[in-house]
Amino acid sequence: MQVGTIRNNAIEIAIRVMTVTAAAVFVHRAGLAYWSDPTRITLLLLLLSETATFVILLLSRTPTVRDWHPVTVVFTLSATFLYPIFVDTLPGRQLIGEGTGAAIQAIGLAWAIYAKLSLGRSFGLLPARRGIVVRGAYRWVRHPIYLGYFVTHMGFLLANVTPQNLAVYAALYAMQIYRILREEKLLSEDATYADYRRQVRYRAIYGLF
Repeated sequence: MQVGTIRNNAIEIAIRVMTVTAAAVFVHRAGLAYWSDPTRITLLLLLLSETATFVILLLSRTPTVRDWHPVTVVFTLSATFLYPIFVDTLPGRQLIGEGTGAAIQAIGLAWAIYAKLSLGRSFGLLPARRGIVVRGAYRWVRHPIYLGYFVTHMGFLLANVTPQNLAVYAALYAMQIYRILREEKLLSEDATYADYRRQVRYRAIYGLF
């Protein structure tokens, strides 16, 4: 067995162990917080969203080429596994009502699910070559899953504003933007993706980014 294959297998095992561990910690914290106050629908939807992401990661396909840049690895692991652990699940200031926040989250969650179904098992963590997808949600923006995450998270944040959550989500989306740019750099080596970029102009937010 080649060294690269052994490394890939070891990384896949480590990612799946980390996925289960992070999921258990987040589900426990968020579940207890929701159990103490079942009116917090935004927390329940965040719990469902992050749990779905963890499950999909466990089912994802092993890529042939990954981006092993140290900053990419650190940002990716932090945005995936550390972020949920540091979200403040206690009630905060509400800039919008619970119902409005939940409605925004539902839209983001529905879009993220649609995007993930469009992507199939090509979903993963590190920027990688898993095949070029141009169907479904990918006809509108090049990184629709990130858009779904953003809308879902903003619905939660605006209904649960705390200094900790502001810091967590600011850091998260700085890392997400970096991940998008690194992924595009890797995929740009594929002629099919170069054609796709010319057809679909925006990365995640139509008309802006």
